[in-house]
Amino acid sequence: MLQLMHQACFCLALTWYKMISVCLANGHPSITASIMAPSDLHIVKNDFGVILSWNSNITEEMETYSVKYVLMCKFDTAKEILFYDFFQERLQENKRIIRLGLHSGFYAKVKTQLLSKETEDVIKESNWTEFVYKAPPVYIQNLSCIIYNLFNFNCTWDIKTEAPEDAQYFLSYRYSGKEFQCQLYLINAKHKNIGCHMKEVYFNSSNPIRLNINVRVRSNSSENRSYYKRFTPRRLEKLNPPINVSLSLEDRSIKINWKPPPTIGSAEKNCFTYQVKITDLKPVDVSEEEYVHPVRDPEKQYIVQVRVKKIKCISNKIWSEWSEPIIINNNYKNNKMNTWQMLILVLFLSTIFTGGLLKFLCRRYKCIDTVVMPIPQPSERIRTWLELYSVQRKEYGLGPQPPDIPAIRDLSTPVKDFTQQKYISEIMLIPQEKNQHKRIN
Repeated sequence: MLQLMHQACFCLALTWYKMISVCLANGHPSITASIMAPSDLHIVKNDFGVILSWNSNITEEMETYSVKYVLMCKFDTAKEILFYDFFQERLQENKRIIRLGLHSGFYAKVKTQLLSKETEDVIKESNWTEFVYKAPPVYIQNLSCIIYNLFNFNCTWDIKTEAPEDAQYFLSYRYSGKEFQCQLYLINAKHKNIGCHMKEVYFNSSNPIRLNINVRVRSNSSENRSYYKRFTPRRLEKLNPPINVSLSLEDRSIKINWKPPPTIGSAEKNCFTYQVKITDLKPVDVSEEEYVHPVRDPEKQYIVQVRVKKIKCISNKIWSEWSEPIIINNNYKNNKMNTWQMLILVLFLSTIFTGGLLKFLCRRYKCIDTVVMPIPQPSERIRTWLELYSVQRKEYGLGPQPPDIPAIRDLSTPVKDFTQQKYISEIMLIPQEKNQHKRIN
């Protein structure tokens, strides 16, 4: 019984296999020989870079299929490319234009595929054929371009150390079938062009730009060469800050609103992403055109700024500048200012009151008159006595007047006759000579 079941299963499987084989044979004739890999890869230079082509080795048996080629290319200097360091794609022709840009060569490999014309399924494919291309030396690196303020276009580049000393660098770009030369060059200390600035440049986001940097060497004309770069304008656009930024206080929270800035690319709402920065807090990513921030301290002052870039409709890593700062809850600052102003006013009024009180008291008790009162002159009696004393000392030879007893005399007052004074007789002066011979018993 078991043996009969095995035989039945085998017959059923064989029947299905024959049916599938017949179907495949009716749709796609079987290929008995293996597919030869592409051969004779070679390079032809053109204005954009090089054209890589190869021999497909297609036979009449393969013509019943859809023949395509898978090309994979990887550049030698991946760090110098702006966006991609390799690519892989399926081609219908046996050639491909490869834009070198600032690369010094590339590695490529290609293989042939046979696909069903109805379903595009891969029926059979060949082995890979590899190819290495070394381009002439590249004298510039770190090429970077940016579009800002909608109509301004800047590019900068660095010059490699192995570049010829007498080489000069010129930039132009082709857009919509027209060639535009650089308007203003940025020059380094060695008088080499290392950048270009152009204004009033109008770009359409859908049309690509072909950038051309031409290197001219004066000593050797054969060294003149051009480097090309192709890019999409909206990938290089630096947006302006968001516009119409406003705020309002609602239920212990701050509601911030804004609008996206003008752009050369798509202005759809979902294309933009924003960052909101409040005072010293970490910026918050926002996808809408508003943001609500809770207020924990109603007395605190907040400063709000917003910036924008595109990451959804197209990948762009360039943020705009921050918008102008807007102050939230400015009453806190005003209250601090009012406090200081009140303090200064109180001090000023106190000083005026104290000065007025001192002035009143000084007038009331004549303290100022006492301070500024002049020194009184000696009376007439004292002056007369001092004059008489001085004259008698000179008459009796008592020597000069001691320096510590100055003679005070008012020349404006006439000296009166000493004999007319009643108090002269009361003053008895004995000469020194007579007193020397008198003895005391």
